Amino acid sequence: MLCLGIGGGGDVVGALATAELVRGRGRAAVVGGTTWERSAIDPEPGPRTLDEVLDAERLAPAVALAGPRTRTRSGVRFAEARLAEALDEPVVLLDVNGGPAAIEHGIAAAAAHLGCDLVVLVDVGGDVLAHGGEPGLGSPLCDAVVLAAAPALARRIPVVLGVFGTGCDGELTPDEVLARVAEVAAAGGLLGAWGLTPEVAQRVETAVDAVPTEASAQALACARGAHGTVEIRGGRRTVQRTPVGALTFYLDAETALRSAARLARAVGGATSLDDANAKLGALGVTTELDWERRASAASRRS
Repeated sequence: MLCLGIGGGGDVVGALATAELVRGRGRAAVVGGTTWERSAIDPEPGPRTLDEVLDAERLAPAVALAGPRTRTRSGVRFAEARLAEALDEPVVLLDVNGGPAAIEHGIAAAAAHLGCDLVVLVDVGGDVLAHGGEPGLGSPLCDAVVLAAAPALARRIPVVLGVFGTGCDGELTPDEVLARVAEVAAAGGLLGAWGLTPEVAQRVETAVDAVPTEASAQALACARGAHGTVEIRGGRRTVQRTPVGALTFYLDAETALRSAARLARAVGGATSLDDANAKLGALGVTTELDWERRASAASRRS
C-alpha cells in the first residue's frame, strides 16, 4: 500500500497513521507526501519542482524517493526527509506542479516501483472535501489537484481517500467536515473509519516530534483525550478538539469527487498547478498559493 499525504507540509504524518494501521495487520506500506512545504519552513511560494530537489532518488518526472538528506537547493529539508530519518525508511516525494495528469503518472510510477496494490490519498483536517465557501478555508489547492488525479489513477490501481484529524487544521470545523463526509456517504462512498490505537499513536508521536506539523499533532492530542478549543498557526486558527479528531474516514475517491469534493472536481482538467489555481480563483476561492505569493511580495517590498 502507498499512503500519500496530499495537502503539503505535515500531511505526510497523517498518511503514516494509515500506514501503521496496515503494518499492524501484516501488510507492507510506504508513506509519502508532496514537495510543498508551508511558508514557515520554505519561504519560497508554492511547491518545489523535482529539478529543485537535491539528494532524492528520481523514479519518474513527478516523483522521487526522499531520504534524510533530501532538501531544496536553498537547503530547506522536506517533511518527508525528516520522516525518512525518524523512521529509517525511504519516503515518497510527489511534485504537484504539473497538475492532475502529471500527478497521476507520478503516483502510478511510485506504486509500480514499490510493488503497491492500493493507493490511499490522505488529507489532514478535511478541507479536501470543501465546497469552497467555508469561512475558514485556507489551503484547498494542493489537496484538490492530487485528488483530481484519482479517476485516471483508479484505472491502474485502486484508490481510496482518507480524511485524518477531522477539523484539526483549523480550516473546516468538525461539523463542516462531518457534513461533507455524510454527503459522500449518501452517495455510497463511505468505506469505513478507524481510530488511532495506542500503538499507532506512539508511532505518530515519533513523526510529530520529527516533523513540524500542528494539525497532525492535534489529531494525536485528540487520541489522548484532549477536548475543547486550542489556537494554532500563531493564533490565526482555532481547532475544536474532539475524539472524532483521532479518526481517519476512508472514502471511495471517485465518489468523493462526484459528491462533496467540488474543488477537486473543478480542477480536473487543469494542465498545471497555476492553471488549477486560476480555476479555483474563478470560483472565488483563495488558495494557499495566493496567500504565499502575496506574503512573498509584501516581504520584498518591506
